[in-house]
Formats: sequence, structure tokens, C-alpha cells
Amino acid sequence: MDIYRQIILDHYKHPRNFGHLDNPDAKTEEGNVTCGDRIVMEIAVTGGVVRDTRFSGEGCAISLAAASMLTEKVKGKRILDIMKMKTPDIINMIGSPLTPSRTKCAILPLEVLQKAVVSLKRNGK
Repeated sequence: MDIYRQIILDHYKHPRNFGHLDNPDAKTEEGNVTCGDRIVMEIAVTGGVVRDTRFSGEGCAISLAAASMLTEKVKGKRILDIMKMKTPDIINMIGSPLTPSRTKCAILPLEVLQKAVVSLKRNGK
């Protein structure tokens, strides 16, 4: 088993930042109808920077591992930088080639997080 698969399995079995924030500034939820993944992202932001983030939901190993990795990656990042993230950033973060259907699983957490950022802007935060 290569190191990237080990990392994915570790994040799946022992997800980082899984759970809920006490007072999130934004919370969004989306699903992937093709495979049944459902991810909820919560973020707390101060001065345009992600102070904390949590995720919850259910899904395949790729979507949950990607959510875990993403929450680690974005803490301390500016929300403007999060909005610039694209599919290749997630593929690089995962570190292993993915089929098109698995790519949809991997980018779901980013899509949910970016919707949370958009809702922040809508609410004037």
C-alpha cells in the first residue's frame, strides 16, 4: 500500500476536526447524489481568516478523508485564498490519482466550504 493510500485511510478512520463548532459564523451542507456522500462544513472567521473549522456527515473514504485534510489545510488561511482553491489543489492534497467519480467525492468538501464562505459574505461577515 502506498503512502498516499495510508494517509487517506488514516484521515478516514481518524478524521481531524470532525464534529461541530459552538458558534460557527457559517454552516453549509451539500451532498453528492451519485454516491450518497453528505458533508456539513462549519467555519469560524476573524478578520477574513479561518480561525476554526469542523465537518460532519457521512460518505466514502475519499470524501471524508478530503474533508479531514481540507479542514487542517484551511485553518489560518484567508477566506479569499479558500475561494481561489480548485480541483487540482484537492487532487494534490490527496496525493493520489483519482477516477472522475472519485474526483467528485474529493472535491465535495471544498464545494461545501466555499459555499460557507459565500454565505459569510452574504451575511456581512
